[in-house]
Amino acid sequence: MLEILLVQLSKPSVWLWLAIALVISYAIYRFGHLLLRALKDQIDARMLQALKWLWLVTVVVGYVAYATYKIYLPDVPVLFALGQNIAEGFRNTAGQAVVIVALALIAWRMVGNFSESIVPGDEEFNRRNVRVQTLKGVVESTLKVIIIIISLIAGLQALGVNATSLLAGVSVLGLAVGFGAQSLIKDVFTGFFILLEDQYGVGDVITVNSGTLSGNVERLNLRVTALRALDGTVHIVPNGQINTVSVSSKDWSRVVATVDVTYNANINDALRVLKAVSDELYAAEDWKRFFLEEPEIQGVTQLAADGVTLRALFKVLPKSQYAVGREFNRRIKIAMDQAGIEIPFPQRSLNFGGSPIEIKLTRDDGERRPPEQNRTRSPIKPSETRDPEDED
Repeated sequence: MLEILLVQLSKPSVWLWLAIALVISYAIYRFGHLLLRALKDQIDARMLQALKWLWLVTVVVGYVAYATYKIYLPDVPVLFALGQNIAEGFRNTAGQAVVIVALALIAWRMVGNFSESIVPGDEEFNRRNVRVQTLKGVVESTLKVIIIIISLIAGLQALGVNATSLLAGVSVLGLAVGFGAQSLIKDVFTGFFILLEDQYGVGDVITVNSGTLSGNVERLNLRVTALRALDGTVHIVPNGQINTVSVSSKDWSRVVATVDVTYNANINDALRVLKAVSDELYAAEDWKRFFLEEPEIQGVTQLAADGVTLRALFKVLPKSQYAVGREFNRRIKIAMDQAGIEIPFPQRSLNFGGSPIEIKLTRDDGERRPPEQNRTRSPIKPSETRDPEDED
């Protein structure tokens, strides 16, 4: 018996069949394990654990029996006969179907596990991570579709259906359907070029078709783009219907820092306060990491009806413009109050029949001034989510 064993193990074909049988055995074990997991709410925990161990022993004994038959050791009568029955069983339709389903489930899970291990999630927002996460989702979904198609073809072959002639009929039907599914083909081609040119990706903040829809890209594949709006609504947009895309988070972003002062204010003092606050924010330890360049003070940009507009520009990291803008607004309000520079408030004229009566809202000089505030330290950390007006 030992001589027969050594002779059989010297054959490469025997090792190949043993390796194939090992893969199939593992697939069947995982298939049974998934079925048992689905029953965990219906049966007792101890019974479930016992069934798992029983299933493991059954699969191990089956593999050993098949190996005994494949190596051809008839001197082990029980295992040899059992292995022969197992081999004949898997030549039948039912056995082949079990193997196909088990292998398909294993391949499905392996695609997800390998994609997570090869491309781990990274919270840092940059173009590389955006592109990697986008391509990861597309490749993963494509591989799963391939697994489904191959499993269906193999299952049909196991059931005795001639898959070759069936595929020929499907191709003719697909050609006929293709003429009526031009929009789907357009979606796929548009999605392909979106990925190829890296127009945008998962994690980007975009506005579609000149403000019709906007949000954070949660999912992108060859057919659709899924946007998560600020209120939590998910917009599913077919790629073929996207004509223009405005990306707010590609490469770098900009904060348009504006503040209005009254016409009675000293403009030069207001500009000094604007520059002081901008430089202070740029030099702050918690905020300097967001800046890509020093602030640019543009000066007086508009003489509006209610006041004079001053503006500065901050070039910052993508998706950080919202938090930086909120912190600027907090600091500039406190700084203007401390400098005694008034920020305008609404002024309206009301006409009562004859001559108009002008009502002007002003602050009395004896009114209590705002309390002293520390503008360099915020009581809360500004959120980095985008502003609601970006949804319009």
